[in-house]
Amino acid sequence: MTHAAITPLLGRQFDRFLFASVGEDRNGTPLSVLSALAQFGVDPWQETVSLTRMPRDMATERLTAVIAAATTDFAAPPSAATTAARLVALLPQTPSRKIPAPGALAKTAAVGPWRMFFALAVIALLFVGLFIFTAGSTPGGGGKPALATSEASARR
Repeated sequence: MTHAAITPLLGRQFDRFLFASVGEDRNGTPLSVLSALAQFGVDPWQETVSLTRMPRDMATERLTAVIAAATTDFAAPPSAATTAARLVALLPQTPSRKIPAPGALAKTAAVGPWRMFFALAVIALLFVGLFIFTAGSTPGGGGKPALATSEASARR
């Protein structure tokens, strides 16, 4: 699921919808829209954005199918169409609200060519600085290279 990347951009306008109750299973455990969408095999956040962009009647039909599939194990399954209509009403209704498409996220993260050049230039400068720093230091210190142990023992 890609919700971690999408959620910060969506805000809280979908919380009422995603966390609304679809019904309770045989054990009395509530099933949320978020869980129902996940059980249906779709990303809940992407599906919510998709449902918001659809006309209300199409969104209700789509959500009816999800609810019907998710509540098959319920002792008393709720009316999928009635529940879907109630839940679709929780979606934001203002068409002027800009909701980023999942593909648009990659466009917002795109890096311009001048930024790429700047980043590469900084990395190159760091490597040059590292090379100069390591080339200037000697292993023995004091500027003279250390003698190998075989040369030192041969001079004695």
